[in-house]
Amino acid sequence: MTSWKLTAFGDKQTIRAALVAQEDAVDWDFEVVLTGFELADDRPDDWRLDAYFPRKPTKADRAMVAALFEGGAPELTAEKLPDEDWLVLSQQGVEPIQAGCFHIHTPDYPPSDAPGICSFVIPASQAFGTGQHETTAGCLAMLTHMKAQGVIARNVADIGTGTGLLAFAALHLWPHSKSTASDIDAICVGVVEHNAAENAIPMGAGIGALTMVVADG
Repeated sequence: MTSWKLTAFGDKQTIRAALVAQEDAVDWDFEVVLTGFELADDRPDDWRLDAYFPRKPTKADRAMVAALFEGGAPELTAEKLPDEDWLVLSQQGVEPIQAGCFHIHTPDYPPSDAPGICSFVIPASQAFGTGQHETTAGCLAMLTHMKAQGVIARNVADIGTGTGLLAFAALHLWPHSKSTASDIDAICVGVVEHNAAENAIPMGAGIGALTMVVADG
């Protein structure tokens, strides 16, 4: 994805007022993300505003940002940003986590050798679900608790699977279940298939295998 940003410089009051105006704008394009910050510790009144776009800013985009400044906008400078996959970059180097009976790590770290612990290797990817977020870790812990309480799962569905991690965990705990993983993002198909191969998770239909489907958005 090609990203751009518009940059404006001003005093602290001007930039902060623009940020407040954006929060109050009812017609703001929320694909456009704003940040504001001081330029240096020894220059507390010199601030900068950056508006990030998933496209090259149009005249309408410039007008939208300019309208945030009461009494006239400062000069807006456009800059094309390097093509980087920021989700992948943000996940690189993340440390392993343990949730319930699961140890989740990237290829940069070894699996756990602790007894009773199941390790999954989940590389940084363009899909959500490396175990770092509290929701994913909480689900892993809950699946472990359910198994310990004697729950028998015959049909498992991981909706919004991302990397496939929760589906892998459920299939590990209930290997005779019929398991389905789905996501509205088609890129997850390749991600899940790759991660399944890395973790010896069988893909396909039927008992003991994981079926991956793309759901309608």
